[in-house]
Amino acid sequence: MISFYPGPSQVYPQVAQYLQDAFDSGILSVNHRSGAAMELVRETYQLLHEKLDIPADYAIAFVSSATECWEIIAQSLTTRQSLHAYNGAFGQKWAEYTQKLGLNVVHQPFGLNEVLSLTTEAETICLTQNETSNGTQVKNSTLRKIREAVPNALLVVDATSSMAGVAFDWTAADVWFASVQKCFGLPAGMGLLVYGPGAVERARTINERNHYNSLLFIDENVRKFQTHYTPNVLNIYLLKRVLEQVPPIQTVAAALQQRAQSLATFFEKETSWQLLVANAAVRSDTVLAITGTIPQIEQIKQTAKARQITLGNGYGDWKETTFRIANFPAINDTDFTTLRAFLTEA
Repeated sequence: MISFYPGPSQVYPQVAQYLQDAFDSGILSVNHRSGAAMELVRETYQLLHEKLDIPADYAIAFVSSATECWEIIAQSLTTRQSLHAYNGAFGQKWAEYTQKLGLNVVHQPFGLNEVLSLTTEAETICLTQNETSNGTQVKNSTLRKIREAVPNALLVVDATSSMAGVAFDWTAADVWFASVQKCFGLPAGMGLLVYGPGAVERARTINERNHYNSLLFIDENVRKFQTHYTPNVLNIYLLKRVLEQVPPIQTVAAALQQRAQSLATFFEKETSWQLLVANAAVRSDTVLAITGTIPQIEQIKQTAKARQITLGNGYGDWKETTFRIANFPAINDTDFTTLRAFLTEA
């Protein structure tokens, strides 16, 4: 079975051997405060900085999921008001969850094919870099313009479907977060929180220490190569091994971008399917959404399944009228050749 599901998605084939290596090494049985565990964390942090080109003054924390990051940001980095700009289901869910935690949330929806632009008095701005539900993205240049337009706000970015697949302008935002089951090519069960000096300064000003995952407590543990909870040691080990094998992010991102453009051209020129996102300037490099009638979508997914190909279901407002294709690094070019042949015949 070839999976193009946009998360949890296809893992790197090498993970099978890495799982055995993890068991054989004994790392799965060590105390998470031990020297061996801390060395594993330290080495993985170093590889993340190197392979993803994360600035030295941005820290990395292992968390349970990207969803946990919503909670951390609301608790530790916001007191007055957060603005959530979104054009899809995941950005909207983030806003709604933050509101449930009792914060004053400003909702700013924007159009599917619209290039985001905003000004605000909110202390925290929350954006989804890659909206998995519809295959749109907010590009680096847009993030940088927002940063310059509202320099005093803390800028927070959900990069769940793009971290390790897109080369970020890291300093354009104060906080980035993601999960490992997408562009990292790993099993679900762990998230990453990447945060800069601005986030630490904000957390110290607020001084919120009431939760196990208060950012100040997380940061204290990060500085010791420890975690704020008993971590997913297996996924940290697998992440380290995958990072050792993959090229630098600039190489990975360029390949994915080229493949995304080629796929878009394929759908436009060689099939009767329509891209959901017409504006190439906001179309995602890592998740492609294809639209059709409800019967067409149901039929193509069933036919694909019979051919051992898993297409992603639609999501949110586009649940029944789209299917989605993950363009993640762990999915190789041969798999995409198979997909193209299938779609040409179907």
